[in-house]
Amino acid sequence: MSYLWLVFALLSAITAALVSIFGKIGLQSVEANTATAVRAVIMAVFLVAVVAFQGNIGKIPSLFEDKKTLLFIVLSGAAGAASWLFYFWALKLGKVSQVAPVDKLSVVIATIAAVVFLGERLSWISGIGISLIAIGVILIAFS
Repeated sequence: MSYLWLVFALLSAITAALVSIFGKIGLQSVEANTATAVRAVIMAVFLVAVVAFQGNIGKIPSLFEDKKTLLFIVLSGAAGAASWLFYFWALKLGKVSQVAPVDKLSVVIATIAAVVFLGERLSWISGIGISLIAIGVILIAFS
């Protein structure tokens, strides 16, 4: 069994933590929407460079051939943009030590959605873990 997914997931967690810290510091003298827009442009340039480096720029037009694929990529992008806006508004107003954990309630919501909409199954241990995440978020948010 390959655990490469775990390596990438841990790297995602580490870099997401940096977003919180760097974002909070960067928001000290700028409005959240402006910061989010600049961040989005930087991310877009970076990601296009990655796709170009991989030699996959030519594959981008194929995304427009499958309407279902395009629809869900657009929906994912819109949800991601909204998430960034809400996250940066929360960072502007709150403490990183509270905002970041509450944001991770997305783990609980995504897991429930995966079970309901994607037919994924959870072991009882996973169910307990998801419940503990939810309880932890509530405890942190209201502490």
